[in-house]
Amino acid sequence: MQSQDVIGSNTQKIARLFPNCVTERLGKDGKPELAIDFEKLQAELSNEIIAEGEERYQFTWPDKRASVRLANTPTTMTLRPCREESVDFDNTQNLYIEGDNLDVLKVLRETYLGKVKMIYIDPPYNTGNDFVYNDDFSIGSEEFGIRSGFFDEEGNQTTDPMQRNTESNGRFHTDWLNMIYPRLKVARDLLSEDGVIFISIDDNEVENLQKICDEIFGAGNKVGLMTLMSNPRGSQNGKHLSYVHEYIFMYTKNMSLLEIKGISKDEASLSEYKEVDNNGRKYRLLGLRKRGGAWKKEDRPNMFYPIYINPDNGNCSLSKTDEYTIEVIPKRPTGELSRWTWGKDKFMAECNVLIGKKVNRADEFDSWDIFRKDYIDSDDGVEKTTKVRTIWDEKETNYQNAKNEIKVLFGNSEMFDYPKPTYIVYKLASMLYHDEGDIVLDFFSGSATTAHAVIKLNAEDGGNRKFIMVQLPEKTDEKSEAYKAGYKNICEIGKERIRRAGAKINEELGVRNEKLDIGFRVLKLDSSNMEDVYYTPQEFSMSSLFNENVKSDRTNEDLLFQVMLDLGIELSVSIRNEELGIRNDITVFNVDDGYLMAIFDKDVDEKTITEIAKRKPVYFVMRDASASNDNVIDNFEQIFKHYSPETTCRVI
Repeated sequence: MQSQDVIGSNTQKIARLFPNCVTERLGKDGKPELAIDFEKLQAELSNEIIAEGEERYQFTWPDKRASVRLANTPTTMTLRPCREESVDFDNTQNLYIEGDNLDVLKVLRETYLGKVKMIYIDPPYNTGNDFVYNDDFSIGSEEFGIRSGFFDEEGNQTTDPMQRNTESNGRFHTDWLNMIYPRLKVARDLLSEDGVIFISIDDNEVENLQKICDEIFGAGNKVGLMTLMSNPRGSQNGKHLSYVHEYIFMYTKNMSLLEIKGISKDEASLSEYKEVDNNGRKYRLLGLRKRGGAWKKEDRPNMFYPIYINPDNGNCSLSKTDEYTIEVIPKRPTGELSRWTWGKDKFMAECNVLIGKKVNRADEFDSWDIFRKDYIDSDDGVEKTTKVRTIWDEKETNYQNAKNEIKVLFGNSEMFDYPKPTYIVYKLASMLYHDEGDIVLDFFSGSATTAHAVIKLNAEDGGNRKFIMVQLPEKTDEKSEAYKAGYKNICEIGKERIRRAGAKINEELGVRNEKLDIGFRVLKLDSSNMEDVYYTPQEFSMSSLFNENVKSDRTNEDLLFQVMLDLGIELSVSIRNEELGIRNDITVFNVDDGYLMAIFDKDVDEKTITEIAKRKPVYFVMRDASASNDNVIDNFEQIFKHYSPETTCRVI
């Protein structure tokens, strides 16, 4: 009933590879624990050990080690469902999670390990006026959990987990780095092997962010950096220059598995296809001679050869004959010998799309050149796509469009500061090949632009991507338009945007698309459902050791979701309440069509346990306090061994 112990897991991995490097020591609690002998491990990994203080390339800052430890520290916090704020709770596969995103990522890590296809985040840019998360490394883990887990009656955190990071702060970059590093480190674990993370940023931290991402994801997994024209009029906030752009970093988990889908050609590109062949297919002509870099004959000598043209029809051949009489060699207008973009093998395979044409050059009258026909569609009639460019200057990337989207939904463009245009996330998601049930995660959700974009894309291409939004319930300013409209924190704005965006998209479709998931389950980060006695029984006396171990304010559904996290069951799976036909006062949770069956009601007898065992679930979980008497606890394992020996049973 706590998140994964990453350090313990890594120690076990090292023990399997280098058992001689693992030893035992007494831990802080006085009990034996495994530990790494780093001197021996260094000897196993290198003939020459880097000496203390020896110069090497590295990227570091104050408290970096502490931020690494923070990423690896487990948490006992959990997620509590909130049906009343959800939309279509029982059927949706989307999640909206409220809470500090670092703790939420830790809670999700084991359940969603390697399952997230795409992550998009728009973190604080560290402009000197925005906020960064206040991860205090000096406090203990217990106090940290309390501080980040308590909420008031309206769902707002009672302590301020964020601080304004002004340039006068002596730890200006350090605080931002310590905020972003552990979150990205945990996020990497959630990415699938072919998954991609996109991160928006501006000039303030772009260099530091690249160094962090190179370290966490690997420099070889950097796909690229895209520049967006976010404000064509230019921002006047810069001291000397008017900034019109921002950036998006793109990294993948495993470059060898990455597949990027091209996007549709824009109108300017389509206008280039002016030629039409005998079958009515449009094409454009592209020169076969190599332009740009590596154009010299010496660069690729195997791509320097003569091509012969039939002057009557422009057909091309590698051999000179009575028909093919015009010889053409690749050379620049300046006369320097160049090379073709194709070798002879490719020429032989695709010479049917080549054509020789007369060209008039300033230095050479009535000369010939070789072109290839680039068709607008493939042979099966499917329109060809183009690679995404690294500079986005479309009008849709203008942040004023994001304001307009907010105005359309809420009737007021000032409802949220600095929203992202839906088009940006929509285009990023469109670059990736879609598989059944792909998960898109945004753990700086803000106004929930990512959720809006996912629903829109699913509506257009028939996909079934699922989204997970994570947002701290940061209070809105009492002077803001959002507060005046009744939205007391950012999460309330985000949830309402998803509701309105889903309804609007269905309205635009003209008819409700039953397959389009416009709902979401709301979950809220909170302290564990279990009392301290559950985790540290050794610290309690015999008189209190057997007290109720579940907090009195927690519901059965609260317990269910913590159990699902503990067992690595996705929080979006189907949940049904069953009454088994034996007793009407007892409800059994049937999760994911019998994968997990759980019961937390009181006075559960052996007949009920027997009926559950006959269903043969993979997991069965019940509360210790659920048993009507001691015989139920004594006999339930025997009941399952008789009816369902493969079921894993747990008592909490």
